[in-house]
Amino acid sequence: MQFEEDLRQCLRVLKEGGVILYPTDTVWGLGCDPANPEAVKKIFRIKAREKGKSLIILVNGLQMLERYAADVPDIVYQLTSVSDSPLTIIYPRGKNLAEGICADDGSVGIRICNDDFCNELIYRFRKPLVSTSANTSGKPSPSGFSEIEEAVINAAGYTVKYRQDDKRKYSASPVIRVERNGVFSILRK
Repeated sequence: MQFEEDLRQCLRVLKEGGVILYPTDTVWGLGCDPANPEAVKKIFRIKAREKGKSLIILVNGLQMLERYAADVPDIVYQLTSVSDSPLTIIYPRGKNLAEGICADDGSVGIRICNDDFCNELIYRFRKPLVSTSANTSGKPSPSGFSEIEEAVINAAGYTVKYRQDDKRKYSASPVIRVERNGVFSILRK
């Protein structure tokens, strides 16, 4: 089954410090081990992304979230329970992550993923995944696999075959920033 083969190949590449190209609960993403500094550098090279622009990570639940966000205000539990779509939340401070994941101010973007493939991959990897749109910086995020640049596909250590034929159009998630005191602001709708 392709789903299983994709999971095996992704795990192999992730454990070797490589980069995968995979479908998420939003747009197709480039992913790697967020605790591996060399893997994170590869993502920045593929995207031609300037340093200082942070990356987000995907987790498979609140328990994993709490291992990578140093401060999780109570409002987060309310926001995640009422959101009916994927939601990326910027937390005041990240932890246990390689340089380049967190922003210069120490904040980190994390999304609790709601996708069977991603959640199974995260579960088997036992770590979160970097998830950044599969495009070079300055280009639009691809809403489907057919819109991904050839250079990005060629740079990945493994490209997932599952959902490549999916014709639905996906978009990036809303982004909310939360402060330690629970005040939040919407950065992207």
